[in-house]
Amino acid sequence: MTCILCGILATLLMALVMVATQTGVAEAGGKTTIKFATLAPEGSSWMKQMRVLENEVKKATNGAVRFKFYPGGVSGDEQDVIRKMRIGQVHAAGFTGVGLGEILPEVRVLDLPFLFNNDRELTHVYEKMNAHFAAAFEEKGYVLLGWVPVGWIHFFSKENVATLEALRQTKAWMWEGDPLVQASYEELGISPHPLSVTDVLMALQTGMVETVYASPIGTLALQWFTKVNYMSRIRMGHATGGVLITKRQFNKIPDEHKETLKAISKKYLAQLVEQINQDNEKAIEVMQKNGLKLTDPPGQEELDRLHAIGEKIQTRLTGKLFDQKLIDGVRAHLKEIR
Repeated sequence: MTCILCGILATLLMALVMVATQTGVAEAGGKTTIKFATLAPEGSSWMKQMRVLENEVKKATNGAVRFKFYPGGVSGDEQDVIRKMRIGQVHAAGFTGVGLGEILPEVRVLDLPFLFNNDRELTHVYEKMNAHFAAAFEEKGYVLLGWVPVGWIHFFSKENVATLEALRQTKAWMWEGDPLVQASYEELGISPHPLSVTDVLMALQTGMVETVYASPIGTLALQWFTKVNYMSRIRMGHATGGVLITKRQFNKIPDEHKETLKAISKKYLAQLVEQINQDNEKAIEVMQKNGLKLTDPPGQEELDRLHAIGEKIQTRLTGKLFDQKLIDGVRAHLKEIR
């Protein structure tokens, strides 16, 4: 009799727990929190704009959708963040091409050295390729909320790196696990020192590395500029970037708010791109005032040599990171604008 009573009580208790759990889910179902990670530090243009975006989303959804930010790399580098997104610890993030490429390797076509000549070409290709990449990311389980390219990439070094020969003589950093830069360095004849981006500042301090590559604003924000003396005028390429949210978390957002999040994200991330372009120019000025020197502009012979190497890099990565059809499509869009 006692065992029967225990069974009844256990059943009732389980029912109460289930009711309570379902009630909690219903209450939580009305609000969705998006845990968002980024390498960008608090106070940067990135985070300022994300705060504005957050407030606009919160207002437009009456508080149903909100963000919780993890800035400044507190969630680790981009590979760490992707692992956390896959298990649900983080829901969304701002990525450079390295992180985007971990999820969708073919997106690295946008990071190819010497692919673009100017901002006009960039804008045209991104507009033409957006639908393709959005669909490709969705197949991987992510929703692309917007593009935020990092900017033109330069070499920053302790020694003058105006030529390829000079670059080959330095201890050059490579973002650990980046197949595009690995292939690029091999074609350029540079022996890299692979490290996580979070370890670079210490490596510069100790002399483990002498040369790094980044956008000007990235070099300033990460404080790398305090350990280097020169910035190469050669623009090695343009680094892509974007904001992704897992489909799993996106699907938790009430249907009436999904398009709201997309529209607001598109608006404010587009504004952020303009701000980043301005910040890159200002960053060069700030770093120059703090002693950074710009190398001499490369001669035409040096540029032709580097662009020829860029063609070899494109050929080398075709069939590995992206297929022939994709690179042909990008080239066709570039031909339209040139």
